Amino acid sequence: MKKRVYTSIAIIITLALLFVLKVYVSDYFFDVFFACLACFASFEMARLMTKMGRYNFLYVATIFPLLLFASNLLGIHFCGVSKDLFWVLYTILIDVGLMLFVALGLFLFGIIFRRKSKNEISVRQLKKTSVEMFSFKKALNTFVCFVYPTFLFLFFMLINHFQQLPLSKLTELSGLTNVSVFLLLTAILIPMITDTFAMLVGSVIGGKKLCPKISPNKTISGAIGGVVWCIVVCACLHFVFGCIESFQPFLEVFPIWAYLIVALLGSVVSQASDIFESLIKRKAQVKDSGKILPGHGGMLDRIDSYIFIAPFVLFAFWICLL
Repeated sequence: MKKRVYTSIAIIITLALLFVLKVYVSDYFFDVFFACLACFASFEMARLMTKMGRYNFLYVATIFPLLLFASNLLGIHFCGVSKDLFWVLYTILIDVGLMLFVALGLFLFGIIFRRKSKNEISVRQLKKTSVEMFSFKKALNTFVCFVYPTFLFLFFMLINHFQQLPLSKLTELSGLTNVSVFLLLTAILIPMITDTFAMLVGSVIGGKKLCPKISPNKTISGAIGGVVWCIVVCACLHFVFGCIESFQPFLEVFPIWAYLIVALLGSVVSQASDIFESLIKRKAQVKDSGKILPGHGGMLDRIDSYIFIAPFVLFAFWICLL
């Protein structure tokens, strides 16, 4: 328990420092931070896939987030320069294209280097599997690691540069600075508050299990408590930022009722994201995805609630501000 508390404090201090650097120095510190988390999480996901018997290219999956990191940076840059919102869609399409292209390259690699593939088939005792089928499945499993967690989690980079997106309601406002601070804080707090209070409320009230076969510690009361407290904290966050003069024009076009709907749905999405990772670990027959974070397990265990929330928050705010 002490290790978990100490690790949580270290995480909070790190996030606080990154927000200070974002406000006073540059947005790009958070970008690097997200890319590093994605690399660690992708490595752990690839290992979980291997434990499930879904063999993949472990090291390619580990370094692939750096490629999407570079792609997203270029997309954000051209979006800001051209003032063309379609650059966000172009960036997403380019990311998907890169994932497919690398996966295809891995498939061809397995076929070209047949001897290496045959040796691996022999070591893994897959006697009835052809080189072509083994190469296809290995490339496909690696592609899955590209999508989850890397592609979904790195939507945080677009949230981090949200003020650069030429959305109609944003461009109509003047004097806006660091709108992305509010969005990024929202995307980080929703899973954090939901997870914390779901655990606290569930341990106090108890009751019927939410999904006993996947995550036996989660309760329905905890899930509801997490949603309720998430809404309460987000209402307070909206009020606090509403008292800051530079954020008032933005919050006038994004009223509290819309923000609380985003918070409610986001809380549900974050819990679904957490349960999805629990399902993966259940299939891999492991308790934690790794041991890099004392008391928390692996990096994937720590960011599991954030993987689905990143694209949700981005598109939720995007739709509301068009």
